[in-house]
Amino acid sequence: DKLKEIKEELYRYYDLVKASGVVEFERSISTFQNWQKQIMNSFAFDLHNGYVEGINNQTKVIKRNAFGFKRFDRFRLKVLLHHQYKNLRVRIN
Repeated sequence: DKLKEIKEELYRYYDLVKASGVVEFERSISTFQNWQKQIMNSFAFDLHNGYVEGINNQTKVIKRNAFGFKRFDRFRLKVLLHHQYKNLRVRIN
């Protein structure tokens, strides 16, 4: 089972960190343990949210550069057009 193998490797990493004696690394183990399920799933399944994060980043850049927009509908159209939504059926007054 792939998840079992990943879990064993993660526990092996915990043991290596504890054996290293580096305090900062030892404190990071608690973070790893809090997110262990998500970490294991990221290795077990070939899924990621990189595409969505890219869209979010581009939208934030547009937002930073669009400080002059006084109307939200125009800002929204700018974002949608940038992300290439063609069937808007919206009229700008």
